[in-house]
Amino acid sequence: MTPTPEQPQLWIIGGTGEAVVLASGLVDLEIACVVTVTTPAASQAYPSRPGLQVQVGALAGEALSGFIQQQRIGAILDASHPFAIEISQAAIAAAHQRQIPYWRYERPAVSLPAHPLVRQVADLNQVLRSGLLAQQRVLLTLGYRWLWAFQPWQQQSTLFARILPSPVALQAALAAGFSPDRLIALRPPLSVDLELALWQHWQITTVITKASGLAGGEGIKQTVCQRLGIPLWVIDRPPLSYPFVSQDLRALVGISHQWWISKKISVNF
Repeated sequence: MTPTPEQPQLWIIGGTGEAVVLASGLVDLEIACVVTVTTPAASQAYPSRPGLQVQVGALAGEALSGFIQQQRIGAILDASHPFAIEISQAAIAAAHQRQIPYWRYERPAVSLPAHPLVRQVADLNQVLRSGLLAQQRVLLTLGYRWLWAFQPWQQQSTLFARILPSPVALQAALAAGFSPDRLIALRPPLSVDLELALWQHWQITTVITKASGLAGGEGIKQTVCQRLGIPLWVIDRPPLSYPFVSQDLRALVGISHQWWISKKISVNF
């Protein structure tokens, strides 16, 4: 459904597989949505449907304000990655300023087992300040945006990285000092067998990952680390106080639908 000039749209902050599920469910209910993603590759996951726009590019500052105004955004459904806190913070501030609803979908966290090989750290700095990288063969599954921080360690350890299959990710990894033979571009999650084979092929001795949930393959990495006896360091999610948060996709579709109906009634009235 195409919104009338008076009717607002729902902004879905994409970047996860759950955002694709939400967008499909909302369009099925004829709710006009605009999804934002940061890369062209991410946009390809969304169906081509009437009433669904997909916009590629980062939003910040004046660009964010202009986007909300131009697209007539009347509510925000944040389904971004758990570590993409910059866009979440900006969206929360914009929703507060404009007095529009903000709803957050948060992936359920994966419980860490009581196992000596699986260890949690508060942030990236805690990893970099420790000595756990020295003389190790380290696999990083952190996303390309953090790889630059490991550049000083390229001469002190043997670093490998798994990145998303996108030109932006590859360029960032090469700029951080990763040679092509120490990179693999795959979209998570991997199967247990593939994850295990990759760690064995590269003779990995330490793995560093994010607490990105089951959809990011966190549970599979825990299984493989215990099977191979390899330490797994899990960087905890950054703390952020959301005004509304839910882990129920169906409930969020229902809340969005109620909002949409109320806006249709208001416009028609």
